[in-house]
Amino acid sequence: MENRTLRVGFVPGVEPDRFLRRWKSGRRDAWLELIPIPLSQQHLALQRGDVDMCFVRLPIPTDDLHVVSLWEERGAIVTGTENVLSLLDEVTESDLADETEIPAEHLDDAADRVAVVAAGVGYTRMSLSLARLHHRKDAVHRPLVDAEPTRIALAWPRASDDEVRQEFVGVVRGRTSRSSR
Repeated sequence: MENRTLRVGFVPGVEPDRFLRRWKSGRRDAWLELIPIPLSQQHLALQRGDVDMCFVRLPIPTDDLHVVSLWEERGAIVTGTENVLSLLDEVTESDLADETEIPAEHLDDAADRVAVVAAGVGYTRMSLSLARLHHRKDAVHRPLVDAEPTRIALAWPRASDDEVRQEFVGVVRGRTSRSSR
């Protein structure tokens, strides 16, 4: 029998290595390939079949997808090390009132926004996982305590559900070969 490859995409900020280790630790009939996907392409990658499943950042259109919500991500701000906000351990909306915000221009511009604030211009908002991903010596991230969290989910096309995908869902949810659904 030929081994199948399960292609699992993941958006920036998601670290799927622990799921890869769990998958490899069991006797699986499929190989697992992890594929980075830009946030702006998460739904399209699933529609086109570029990946079989994808760790996505919600919201995402779900009419044609199975979606298993996994965890919440805290909100954060990123600012330059010279900004007064960098002195705080955590930030609230009221702390931001007199500061200049560098808003997102598109879904994939987090690194560009971090570069702007690192140069000394204001702050920018993003999930804490993205802030950590784009860490630089000249910028700091701080939790934004009153921000709405974002959610990470595992999604795959409804028309393509199968035992291998369900086995991966089990791995992601922490099921072992000795546990049942």
